[in-house]
Amino acid sequence: MESEDDMHDANGVESGGDDFYSGMHSEGDYGYDYDVADYEFMGNEIDDSNEVTDSRGQKSFTILKEEDIRQRQDDDIMRISTVLSVSREVACLLLRRYNWSVNNVHEEWFANEERVRKAVGLLEKPAVQSSNSKEVACGICFDNFPLDRISAAACGHPFCHACWQAYISTSINDGPGCLMLRCPDPSCCAAVGQEMIDMLASDENKHKYGRYLLRSYIEDNRKTKWCPAPGCDYAVEYVVGSGSYDVTCSCSYSYCWNCTEEAHRPVDCETVAKWILKNSAESENMNWILANSKPCPKCKRPIEKNQGCMHVTCTPPCKFEFCWLCLGVWSEHGEKTGGFYACNRYEAAKQEGAYDEAERRKEMAKNSLERYTHYYERWATNQSSRQKALADLHLMQAMHLEKLSEIQCQPESQLRFIIEAWLQIVECRKVLKWTYAYGYYLPGHEQTRRQFFEYLQGEAEAGLERLHQCAEKELQNYLRAEGPSKDFNDFRTKLAGLTSVTRNYFENLVRALENGLIDVDSQGACSKSTSSKSVTGSSKGKVGGKGKVSFKTGGSSRNLDDSSNWACDQCTYSNVKSATTCQMCLHRR
Repeated sequence: MESEDDMHDANGVESGGDDFYSGMHSEGDYGYDYDVADYEFMGNEIDDSNEVTDSRGQKSFTILKEEDIRQRQDDDIMRISTVLSVSREVACLLLRRYNWSVNNVHEEWFANEERVRKAVGLLEKPAVQSSNSKEVACGICFDNFPLDRISAAACGHPFCHACWQAYISTSINDGPGCLMLRCPDPSCCAAVGQEMIDMLASDENKHKYGRYLLRSYIEDNRKTKWCPAPGCDYAVEYVVGSGSYDVTCSCSYSYCWNCTEEAHRPVDCETVAKWILKNSAESENMNWILANSKPCPKCKRPIEKNQGCMHVTCTPPCKFEFCWLCLGVWSEHGEKTGGFYACNRYEAAKQEGAYDEAERRKEMAKNSLERYTHYYERWATNQSSRQKALADLHLMQAMHLEKLSEIQCQPESQLRFIIEAWLQIVECRKVLKWTYAYGYYLPGHEQTRRQFFEYLQGEAEAGLERLHQCAEKELQNYLRAEGPSKDFNDFRTKLAGLTSVTRNYFENLVRALENGLIDVDSQGACSKSTSSKSVTGSSKGKVGGKGKVSFKTGGSSRNLDDSSNWACDQCTYSNVKSATTCQMCLHRR
């Protein structure tokens, strides 16, 4: 029977329909007390207790340092030792057997203590009675030793210290299996605990054993995992059912709890696995070879031709000369067959359909390659843009923010909107990157869904580009200024407005993708509206009849074929025609 705290597995949890950025925190703790009420996407920073909460106040995940792990491990051992009235060594063995689940140990022990003892190797009485003689023969080397140089596990099988040390050293060097060490006697299943290790092992082996024990507390527990970032020693405890799988370690690395890959919301783990495999596989290399080369008729090596006549000579040692079009021997070609730049034999055979199948395969390979290249290039571009934005964010915090504060004569606390804009850019670049993986695997025959997806993606990407342009280019004017700028407050309003609008776009995009674009039916009509939080209200997306896409954000409708709205020159927000002031940034029309 599964215990209450272990019966849920992270792999079986469905991601909830919560807000886009709930349960997430920013790319590391940058030393600012951000106002999460105004900017939801940032989540909550890791506080002194390293507990991260989502926007609804529920604890999402907890960052564990090494001392936290040791403390939890010691507490669990003490609980088992106290409740079952056993030694700490026995309590540790029981917890190791049941993957450090206190509830499972309690349930199994009180259900059938004898079965648990047998499974773990805890003997109630020694299998061999102790000898009263002054010397005892070692069970491995068979030499006689005085009693002070003989040790035995709970079973009583005697072995000399030298043999014990060799046995323990070999087991520890073999890996974490040493945590389930048993008596050296082949017929005995008695467990060997940490007391024997501490008494006979070398300092180096004691340290290794301690590390294995500490790591097992994380690796054997389904609720905890190590941060996958290189060189990071933090672990993360995830609260199952808290919504998004995206977690951010104290080392600033964000990753998916479920698959431990880089954070990839809103794309599911299965799609990410397929995309990563495709990027590393040789299939696209073969597609390129099929689309851009032909095999030598003699040695079959692929040859690429990008210019010149049709007379081709294979590289040594083959050196076969042939016609590029019909792949026939070149010695049979000449002026009668079309000369160096044509081949009458090829044209005649082509009209008869001799090359139809080969051309079809080549065209299919070329189309597949072009489609993959289209999505991969944009995926990789957004990845590099995100890395650049992250570097710019660090530079802004380390140097530019203080400089800007001095130039504009404003405290750094009033310049937080710039940091918040850059954090928004970093997060949105990550989301936009993975939408291209989503688009690659979106079925081509579902035209309405694809049209809706591309519209949402296009709106989000356009908003992000405007925000990125403003934060990267326009900000430079104020950094280069010699004194306070009169229009700096207008810049503040514009950048904050773009940040909010971009967040709204991406919330709509993420929600639609996580719902599988179910708002679009086969007729191109709206079957269910999606809603998301925004600064001014809710936002809903729909697809009109005959494939005409419309999108409603913040209480105003944006339609591809509708001119009833006007876009704000300041923040690009779409306002209703009757409005004279932008609902987002209050800029007059």
